Amino acid sequence: MKINSDLFKIKSNNVAPQKGRILIAEPFLPGSYFNRSIIFLVEHNAQGSVGFILNKKVDFDIERFSEEFPKYKGDIFLGGPVNIESLYYIHSLGNAIPNSIHINDNLYWGGNVDVLKQMVDQEVANEKNVRFFLGYSGWDKGQLSDELTDDSWLVSDISPSMVLAPTPQLWKHMVRKQGGKYILWENFPENPGMN
Repeated sequence: MKINSDLFKIKSNNVAPQKGRILIAEPFLPGSYFNRSIIFLVEHNAQGSVGFILNKKVDFDIERFSEEFPKYKGDIFLGGPVNIESLYYIHSLGNAIPNSIHINDNLYWGGNVDVLKQMVDQEVANEKNVRFFLGYSGWDKGQLSDELTDDSWLVSDISPSMVLAPTPQLWKHMVRKQGGKYILWENFPENPGMN
C-alpha cells in the first residue's frame, strides 16, 4: 500500500507559535519524548522557546521525587528532555504565588516555591490548579522555526482548563479538533510497519 506523503505535510493554518499556544506533534515525530506529544508553550520569543509536554504522565507520585509536597495528590508529568532532574509547575493561582510568570488568561508558570509549598500544605493548591513537570522542552533561537518548516509540529490554541486537566487522549483530541486531513492522523498506527 502506498501512503500519500502529503497527508503528513502540515498546511499552514496561520497560527504562529506564541506563549499560551500548543505544539501538536506530527504522528511519526521520532523520540520517546515528543512522539504524539502536546507541548504547551510558556515562553516564545526571538531568543527561543520553552514549553511543557502535557500528555506524558510519569508512573510515580510526586512524593518519590520531592518530599516538599506530601499533600499533593495529582499526577506528575514529563515536561521534556531538558533538566529532567528538576521540578517545574504551571498553575492558575496568579499573583498569590510571588514571582510567577503570566502565560495567558489565568495561567502562570513557576513562582516562589516556598509559598507554593505552604499553599499545598494548606490544601489551597491542589491538582485542580497546579500541574507539576519533570524537565522541560526547549528550543534555541531559530530551532523551533526550523522544526515547523520541517512539518514536525502543528500550532494551535488550547483552553486553559485543558492545560490544567488534560485527558489521556489529549493528542487525539487536539488532532481531531484541527479537522480536515489531520483527522486521519488520529487513527494512523504509531508504527505502521507493525501492522
